[in-house]
Amino acid sequence: MKDKKAKAKLIILLGIIWVVITLPLPWIVNNPEVSTVQFNTILAIIGVMSIPFIVLGVVWTLKPELTT
Repeated sequence: MKDKKAKAKLIILLGIIWVVITLPLPWIVNNPEVSTVQFNTILAIIGVMSIPFIVLGVVWTLKPELTT
């Protein structure tokens, strides 16, 4: 049970790290020319693009033999 809990925490941590790293927030937030609609659109695009990489991280965490 403890092993599954540790894997779940690791997967959540990896997903959060990936999303935070992929967000170009300093360039978007500090730019007065970016409207709220553009900001929301950019966040949605980044979120959709992050899904495959998060899934890969989850799969490779659960089945590391797939990386070879």
